Amino acid sequence: MSDHGHEHDAAHEHGSGGHAGHSHGVTADADRRWLGIALTLITAFMAVEVVVGIVASSLALISDAAHMLTDAASIVLALIAMRLAARPARGGFTYGLKRAEILSAQANGLTLLLLGAWLAYEAVRRLVNPPEVEGGLMLATALVGIVVNVVAAWCISKANRTSLNVEGAYQHILNDLFAFIGTAIAALVVVTTGFARADPIATLVVVALMFKAGYGLIRDSGRIFLEAAPADIDPDALGDKLAAQPAVVEVHDLHVWQITSGQTALSAHVLVEPGGDCHAVRRDLEKILQHDYGITHTTLQADHVPDNVLQVAFPGDTADDTAHCDDRHGPVHRDEPHEH
Repeated sequence: MSDHGHEHDAAHEHGSGGHAGHSHGVTADADRRWLGIALTLITAFMAVEVVVGIVASSLALISDAAHMLTDAASIVLALIAMRLAARPARGGFTYGLKRAEILSAQANGLTLLLLGAWLAYEAVRRLVNPPEVEGGLMLATALVGIVVNVVAAWCISKANRTSLNVEGAYQHILNDLFAFIGTAIAALVVVTTGFARADPIATLVVVALMFKAGYGLIRDSGRIFLEAAPADIDPDALGDKLAAQPAVVEVHDLHVWQITSGQTALSAHVLVEPGGDCHAVRRDLEKILQHDYGITHTTLQADHVPDNVLQVAFPGDTADDTAHCDDRHGPVHRDEPHEH
């Protein structure tokens, strides 16, 4: 007995309650407001810093300004992605444009890596031939930059950082804050000792932080694009847990993926013992998924187990001998010892 028809009704029913947790409503407006304040602060200070960096001949200041430009771009991307993601699903985009936020996060990670590579090259070149640096001007500008970035980072931290999109913009600002701290330390060294190479050394330290943040963003966004399971969910353990529930004989074609950050979806084919209530089993499994894993986007096809799958209980039979689907995806989960 197939559960297709009831499955769709339940999806609507379940979705109205489960999807409420994903509603960003007023929070999305607040996020946009905080990001807008940070964008204004960064853009205004960046214009001043470019001029001062050129006058002071400081690569650290110029690199900070370049980084601030990517900060501004990352926030603009985040704001655009938020608006796209808020559009309702229609036409061929059955999930809407929610993954626009993941595209934004990946772009932020890539710009961090590319900018870091360019700054690393410039820093090494200046280590070999250090130019004269105006340490006093560099120090004053860096100190003001620290204040501006602390305020900007605080603004973005008030937004929803569970969004990989917002986290991308936050990482840009946070790395810029570290860059200004490094620049201030380097400027202090230049002023007190005249050691001009402190400027590119500070730049290299910041480059290392940029590479770390950029790699993290690309890795996390890449997992979502490749439809990997969320990092905090083990699909094998989840499948075994579902298969261990009363009346469940087997769970296969289990897929767990993220539509966007913080929004996980799951689908599976569940075989129920003869005489079992497919609808009740499906509802119980949905409750487990929602309560234990926070997964509310679920599509569970529940059917009574065919005779050939029941034969799995006979001595000498294997999972492959009794497969229900000709083209299975992933391991078969049963409440018995088995390999994954």
